[in-house]
Amino acid sequence: MAHLEIRNLRVEFPSRRGRVVAVDDVSLAVEPGDILGVVGESGAGKSTVGNAVIGLLEPPGEMSAGEVHLAGRRIDNLPDSEKRKLRGKRIGMIFQDPLTSLNPLQTIERQLVETIDLHLSTGEAAARRRAVDLLRQVGIPEPGLRVKQYPHQFSGGMRQRVVIALAVCAEPDVIIADEPTTALDVSIQAQILDLMRTLCRERDVAMLIITHDMGVIADITDRVAVMYRGRLVEQGATERILGSPDHAYTRSLVAAVPRPDVKLIRFPLVTYIEDANETPRNIDISRHWLGEARDFGGAAGGPLVSLDSLHMRFVTRRSVFRRNRAYLDAVKDVSFDIGEGEVFGLVGESGSGKSTVARMICGLHVPVAGAIRFAGTDLTALRREADLDPFRRQMQMIFQDPFSSLNPRMRVLDIVAEPIRFHRLAGSRREVERIVSDLLEQVGLGAHAANRYPHEFSGGQRQRISIARALATRPRFLICDEPTSSLDVSIQAQVLNLLKDLQELLGLTMLFISHDLPVIRQMCDRVGVMLAGRLCEVKETEALFENPEHDYTRHLLGLMPRLTGLSRQGLELADRR
Repeated sequence: MAHLEIRNLRVEFPSRRGRVVAVDDVSLAVEPGDILGVVGESGAGKSTVGNAVIGLLEPPGEMSAGEVHLAGRRIDNLPDSEKRKLRGKRIGMIFQDPLTSLNPLQTIERQLVETIDLHLSTGEAAARRRAVDLLRQVGIPEPGLRVKQYPHQFSGGMRQRVVIALAVCAEPDVIIADEPTTALDVSIQAQILDLMRTLCRERDVAMLIITHDMGVIADITDRVAVMYRGRLVEQGATERILGSPDHAYTRSLVAAVPRPDVKLIRFPLVTYIEDANETPRNIDISRHWLGEARDFGGAAGGPLVSLDSLHMRFVTRRSVFRRNRAYLDAVKDVSFDIGEGEVFGLVGESGSGKSTVARMICGLHVPVAGAIRFAGTDLTALRREADLDPFRRQMQMIFQDPFSSLNPRMRVLDIVAEPIRFHRLAGSRREVERIVSDLLEQVGLGAHAANRYPHEFSGGQRQRISIARALATRPRFLICDEPTSSLDVSIQAQVLNLLKDLQELLGLTMLFISHDLPVIRQMCDRVGVMLAGRLCEVKETEALFENPEHDYTRHLLGLMPRLTGLSRQGLELADRR
């Protein structure tokens, strides 16, 4: 008997413009010990399926048809009080956005202990020991110390590991994992996937894993279901789906996966479109607002960005007495240059200091030592806001977490228009609205998205809003902190091709931070590898991938998914593009 069975599921969202069908006639089953992967583009309905199973559809969404069975018992028609008893104990959920899954007012220990004691009745002391052990299992260093901290003190990847620990802490029968490795580097991803695989095999846990990462699908799943516009177009054994897909959409999706073995000029796009009249809009950037002349001034020649012996320290335990304080050295003696028009990649494990470096460059963190020079100006020596404003326009950042970086009370139009208005880059209201519409079209959302709010979009769509906002000032230097971590391969290809176009046509300089090594290989001119806050290797991209010198770099590259099951037809199609 299947642990989890979904029969003819249909989910609708009533609106003033009629009923929107998000999921239509989807049937899936997961046996004990099996891992079923659900893939598809952003907005295909993957997360909606998971939310319907656990009874957490966002209002006014509703199951208008179908049934959900857990170990032979129908659960979709249970009262809310009964469903709450199942969540955590029988069904664990790993949500897509780790920051909103954790209570910002409670320590990690409090949240883990409360969940463990509630469902397992172990007592508080045993629950505390189990909480520390779980953090150790999911790869968090110094778990005894970190368990006492709050969610905001963790990096995005480490928060995701905490969420995974919460999902498995009560030993559920079924785990629904919605993008569980989105913010994780390849090293921690390998640990997490191994942990999930072990849970399924040793405890007969059934797992439904929702992801856009084909590497995860190839590595961990037994079977794959492919969704397109709310419908199930194909499902079967992983090896068959990746090696010899039947549906044209699946073949196109497989072909769009970034190549880890060779650098291509362009990222291949998902070309399958059900409606022949619907074609993606391509804007000629050279004639677009983004391509207009930009007068930045500043020094010409030499590196645009130069970091000299940067050091960043955070206080992890406060005390009136200095000797009782505890510190974390997040970045230690980091130095590198980024030339004008160069794309510099930064890789390393979650918590290695990559995002901290980015935040120091754009002024969100003030280093305790070292210097940051931009176009010849030492930014660390500037203190007045009026002196910093001209440089802020020239630097923009795409943050790792799209949900927390967008104001939930503002329409998308106002979110994207805010930097344009602040820096007075356009005159009339109509001109601002035209610019915003073009930017939204360019990142693949469409002009109609302007009047909606962030909560109405999927995680991948919210990241596209963040990218549009970052482009709104026509920056000279773009910091991309995991910009495609929550994007499916089709939108990832569109966005990365856009960034390539911007870099080529506008001479855009980029710091590109990612745990996706195939993307780094395709995007970057040079790559720096960080380990425990230090820069251990800097090299030309192809030289780094073909002949790494540092042991840690070789370790990272060895963990990179090879996707050996991908169809020969799909790879040949990618080569032709």
